Amino acid sequence: MSEQAKPEFSIQRIYTKDISFESPKTPELFTEQWTPEVKMEINTNAKAIKDPLYEVGLKITVTVQHKDNVAFLIEVMQAGLFTLKDFDKAQLHQMLGSFCPNILYPYAREVISSLAAHGGFPALYLSPINFDALYAQQVKKLKEASDQKEIIV
Repeated sequence: MSEQAKPEFSIQRIYTKDISFESPKTPELFTEQWTPEVKMEINTNAKAIKDPLYEVGLKITVTVQHKDNVAFLIEVMQAGLFTLKDFDKAQLHQMLGSFCPNILYPYAREVISSLAAHGGFPALYLSPINFDALYAQQVKKLKEASDQKEIIV
């Protein structure tokens, strides 16, 4: 009976790969009553660097509107290098699509909050995100899309 290797996971490095901050309506905006509306978009990606090393990226775009104007726009690409060894295919996909982004998110939140404050705005505190649920939704959409392609063909 062959002994199956235990999966190994480790964080090699966490880093900010790209940052953008825009505030097109300052300083005029600072003279008005602050009534922000926050919109956030999240994307993740993963790529193999060299077995068993993977880079996972978490891109967050936050747009804060005040009345009909963009008060500020922040884009952050937070990334990490992770060692993922001896995971089966399903486990590897879940680690790259959910577990690793969950590790990166607090770092991205801190960068976004800091950028907003350095831009002269109140600190921006983003809510926690359930990356397991987002990953499950993505898997479901991909499965539904592949099922539809089979029916169409």
